[in-house]
Amino acid sequence: MRATHRGSFEQDFGIDVDCYVLDDDQKTAVLSQRGMATALGLAGRSGRALHTFIEGAWLTSSVGPELRAKLANPLLFQWASPNSKVSPSIIHGYDVTILIDVCKAIIQAAKGRKLQPSQERRVAQAQVILNASAKSGIKGLVYALAGYDATKEEVVAAFKLYVSEEAREYEREFPSKLYEEWYRLYKIPKPEKNNPWKFKDLTVKHVYVPLAKSNGKILQLTRAQRAKTEERHKKLHQFLSDIGVKALRTHLGQLLGIAQVSMTRAEYERHVERIFSDQIQLFQATVDGQ
Repeated sequence: MRATHRGSFEQDFGIDVDCYVLDDDQKTAVLSQRGMATALGLAGRSGRALHTFIEGAWLTSSVGPELRAKLANPLLFQWASPNSKVSPSIIHGYDVTILIDVCKAIIQAAKGRKLQPSQERRVAQAQVILNASAKSGIKGLVYALAGYDATKEEVVAAFKLYVSEEAREYEREFPSKLYEEWYRLYKIPKPEKNNPWKFKDLTVKHVYVPLAKSNGKILQLTRAQRAKTEERHKKLHQFLSDIGVKALRTHLGQLLGIAQVSMTRAEYERHVERIFSDQIQLFQATVDGQ
């Protein structure tokens, strides 16, 4: 087989994934073998890295024989740039729908298991790809049925939007190191799961109220925005704009630095109040109610 078209995700999505359309009857859409590994965020980003990942103990039972056979037998096709005098290259790749099957296997493998941090990242990545593809696919189907011929720019922009939305759903904005410092400074015992309820006070008073020197206005706006939706279970940071997320990350970095250099709770609160001295008195309430 030959590829008639070639593209890359790099310019629009920042990941070096090559994609092709073949000259077969189905006009098969293909990702290169290396691109498939890169899309899943695998170290090594090669066909070998993909096979090593699939054979991992936590995942292998969720990869059925049909998918395993497809992964073991990549498509071989030729590619040459238009008007090139160089002989065509032989490319190893996969039907892009196999990426969706792999993502489903990853999510299935994660159900009911305690995963390592690296595995949790793979699961989140798989869910983002799966959900964004479903949303983009159903939108494209409606366009086709309605007779609307979407431009390349519209298709790419829609998928970027869905990826961004899904990534925010699973992104962990609050660094675990900050929570570790709060446990230390406030002498809070660690629960077996989830964070202690008292962390909510610290998150509001030390993060959202002083965020971007808004004196609580950003907190009010994000709460109001969340209240208008049916997704009130979501975290507040998921309702921030891209600029708001950047401000949040900067603020959290400052807060973590303050916590790490503080030996006691009193020292930490003095530093925080000094750094954000243009705010109202934020730190009178404490986690123990005193």
